[in-house]
Amino acid sequence: MTDSLLGNEALLRGGFFFGILVLMMGLEALFPRRIRSVPRLTRWVGNIGIVVLDTLLVRALFPVAAVGVALIAADRGWGLLNAFELPFALAVILSVLALDFAIYLQHVMFHAVPALWRLHRMHHADLDFDVTTGARFHPIEILISMVIKMGVVAALGAPAAAVILFEVLLNATAMFNHSNLRLPLGLDRVLRWVLVTPDMHRVHHSIRPNETNSNFGFNLPWWDRLCGTYRAQPRDGHTGMTIGLDLFRDPKELRLHRLLIQPFLGEAGKYAINRRRWDEE
Repeated sequence: MTDSLLGNEALLRGGFFFGILVLMMGLEALFPRRIRSVPRLTRWVGNIGIVVLDTLLVRALFPVAAVGVALIAADRGWGLLNAFELPFALAVILSVLALDFAIYLQHVMFHAVPALWRLHRMHHADLDFDVTTGARFHPIEILISMVIKMGVVAALGAPAAAVILFEVLLNATAMFNHSNLRLPLGLDRVLRWVLVTPDMHRVHHSIRPNETNSNFGFNLPWWDRLCGTYRAQPRDGHTGMTIGLDLFRDPKELRLHRLLIQPFLGEAGKYAINRRRWDEE
């Protein structure tokens, strides 16, 4: 099974990505949570263009990627999990949990360090919140994230199958929880104990800095609850809240070439955690 996963890794990940993307596009069109403030085409050209650039860049610079690092670590006995004789299923579960927590910490770091926030704010500068926002990350941030992920995989000694499973889950849940999908409130309350829901993550995309710096989880919601960064609802409600940042409000900033230069424009702003204005609480 593991050999089959490894042999079809790119096809598997690509298939899940495009399948979930199309599914969520359809569902959010049928059951929208919010009225769009910007036409889809205006945003989607830039957002999907960024996805294409990110994919080509990662494939060119990291042909081995995190799965390859996992295979090397297993062959050479690197990492914590390779120091113990663990059942394969347990090693996979522990790896997925550890990788998800690492992504949570990385996300907090990109909000805490002003230089990294400049890169990450492109993700937050989207004027609407839908499934394409979930894949809208600056290429430099993607490269830094890949280096961090490869380091975590090597230090952890995660099985290659666990890395593939985690990346598939992360892509799927990131598109789900960034979707403009209206879930029944009762279902949302239950789901957000085990999965980051669209209503939970949308708070993170609020224009209010104290809400932007909450709900950092992409996949599992537990880290926000355990680390004190969980916020149940936005102050202005989901239909009344403003999405984005106080910078880059002009729709022209949604064009692909403008997205690429955003990290180098203006001040870092008040959103970086260590520059927050606590009186805005």
